Amino acid sequence: MYTAKGKIDQHELLTQYLPQVRRQALALQVRLPASIELDDLIQAGTMGLLEAMGRFDASQGASFATFASQRIRGAMLDELRSRDWLPRSVRRNARAVDEAVRRLEQRLGRPAEEHEIAAELEMDLADYRQLLSDTNNGQLLPFEALVAEGAEPRGPDPLASPFTALVDGEQRRRLVEAIEALPEREKLLMALYYQEELNLKEIGAVLGVTESRVCQLHGQAVSRLRARLRDD
Repeated sequence: MYTAKGKIDQHELLTQYLPQVRRQALALQVRLPASIELDDLIQAGTMGLLEAMGRFDASQGASFATFASQRIRGAMLDELRSRDWLPRSVRRNARAVDEAVRRLEQRLGRPAEEHEIAAELEMDLADYRQLLSDTNNGQLLPFEALVAEGAEPRGPDPLASPFTALVDGEQRRRLVEAIEALPEREKLLMALYYQEELNLKEIGAVLGVTESRVCQLHGQAVSRLRARLRDD
């Protein structure tokens, strides 16, 4: 892996680790909306690998394999976070959902039912579910990876997943408490997606619902979490 002069053999490393880039891209893609192209993830991951090759310092103690894996994954997540695929009107509606959830749950002292949230927003149930589907497409990111790689929030983005802000133990504790307060089905969904790493189709099979319904329930759960974390 090193040349006669003790330098990293970049050609050998590139050949060795490119299959890992593809494996990581495939593992991430199955948990993302269909609009995310595998080639885009591979390209971003390859750039992360090249960056790792240029920045690796063996004197820091970490192995190159660990360092490269983190940079490959991090580059793919940076690519996803850089995509602003939600129109401003959808973001505005998502803020309205968060506020409706917050008001209702403060008033009721329990998780609000789906039809109650729709009524609070003066929408019928079908329109509310469509809104959840629209807003959920930008938030299906694995939060443990964002936390582990030290991802920082990019600013006051009202649709930023609450998971992206978890950079210390206190924030983790608050999130765990917020998840525990979710309705049972939404709590199960979050566990299946973020802990068991099932994709949407697999979660739908477990819950007995369609993939689109999984997206709606995920969006509703994230709205509850955002509302509770902001109250805290």
